[in-house]
Amino acid sequence: MAREAGVHREVQGGLSARGSLCLLSGNPHKLAEISTVAEGFGLRVTTCDVARKIEVQADRLEEIALFAARSAGIPGSLVEDSGLFVRSLGGFPGPYSSYAMSTIGCSGLLRLMEGVEDRGAYFESAIAYTDAEGRIRVFTGRVYGMIAEEPAGGGGFGFDPIFIPAGYSRTFAEMDISEKSWISHRGLAASKLMRWMNIYEFHSK
Repeated sequence: MAREAGVHREVQGGLSARGSLCLLSGNPHKLAEISTVAEGFGLRVTTCDVARKIEVQADRLEEIALFAARSAGIPGSLVEDSGLFVRSLGGFPGPYSSYAMSTIGCSGLLRLMEGVEDRGAYFESAIAYTDAEGRIRVFTGRVYGMIAEEPAGGGGFGFDPIFIPAGYSRTFAEMDISEKSWISHRGLAASKLMRWMNIYEFHSK
């Protein structure tokens, strides 16, 4: 069994179906995405005390997630931060995506892009994981795509209704959770973390 609360496991040839992690977030959409990926690796993700997490503004998502993880100091916990980076807007809103969503929203971002031909953009996610010894590692994921001409879909959250991932004709908001989770920036970062845990966290015990 794990030495600290937060990661619980019994190793039987790798990841255990009884393993669990806690996500420092009250966002049910983030939990659903990361949980979908974690289940594929035999892990369960729940939520834990978000009051202990301190969020700061920084130019890099990794710095934001790392600071939040350090401030919480909970072994076996995950902190995730993400942002939408629009090429023609110089990377805006980037790490300020949450604020941009709460102020101008999807409609406001589309107004900024009226008449703009270059609609290239990418979503990026950074997940900071605190292990049983308190060490923190950050895993990132990035998915490229384009900004749609108008919102579409009722799923997802944030800027999902206006982001079309490369190779698809639908926005993130038009995909169900099982499809989006494995191709999204958040899902890619979570997959990196789970694979790392499978190799190092579990096989090294």
